[in-house]
Amino acid sequence: MSYAAAPRRANPLERLTIDGLPEEAVPAYEAAMAEACRTVSLFLDEPSDTWRVEGVREQGGGDAELHAALAVAALVTGHAATPERAPVEAEGWLARTVEAFPEQQLGRRWIVRPTHLPDPREWGRIVLRLDAGLAFGSGEHESTRGCLLALEGVLYRRPRRVLDLGSGSGILAMAAALALPLPPGRPALATDIEPWSVRVAADNAVMNGLRRRVRAILADGWRDRRVRAGRYDLVFANILARPLCAMARDLATHLAPGGTAILAGLLGTQARRVLAAHRRHGLVLERRLDLGPWSTLVLRRPG
Repeated sequence: MSYAAAPRRANPLERLTIDGLPEEAVPAYEAAMAEACRTVSLFLDEPSDTWRVEGVREQGGGDAELHAALAVAALVTGHAATPERAPVEAEGWLARTVEAFPEQQLGRRWIVRPTHLPDPREWGRIVLRLDAGLAFGSGEHESTRGCLLALEGVLYRRPRRVLDLGSGSGILAMAAALALPLPPGRPALATDIEPWSVRVAADNAVMNGLRRRVRAILADGWRDRRVRAGRYDLVFANILARPLCAMARDLATHLAPGGTAILAGLLGTQARRVLAAHRRHGLVLERRLDLGPWSTLVLRRPG
């Protein structure tokens, strides 16, 4: 799931809103809006038990990509929806984005610190520096938080080969690279299908002093020969339930014996289906974390 950084100058912006989505349609429409929007937010309307997906983008930007992604979402979910549009003041949006992205302490180990705040040294915690304009992969979304909390629980295994599929901002690959003694010449591999996300992840790695410990590449998951080269001790896949199920065989094939997979981007109602797909290929559930409506699965390959 890929989101881009906020611009640093005032551009005409608009807000896109889709209301009344059933829970099972939320991941597909969230991903569709992310094709064109710089931020994507989710809101639950408890009385109706439906969801609103809201995104902000430059006016008219990415129209072709958005229309194609919305068509796919409608086909996949069986629920057709068209976003409503409204103008947004650019500078005010950026100010609200900065204000809404405070420093976060996650679990016992992590601090996610935006670049607009001072950067004092922290003892006993690992600091991840990120731009306030990065909506996904900033640690605010429950799926990213779930992955970081899950990582905290498997660090004692000291995995040496790490892959982050659908890396977005690169936060998970960076967290692993900062917390683990990765061998020289074997950086954590961060992959994404969106070129801008790859550039953002590479920039974030440099900003966090990880130029040689995180490698960000443009790749379509397991289809890329560079990703298929070898087996991994730790794989992050923070994407969507449907592609997680589709890649279960490849994940099991390329996970080293005793290796761990941390899967996220799925709603709690989808967890059983994702787990069943991976169990068919020999992976076992070690832990499930539920944060709000989102679930994170920690799977392991026996051996």
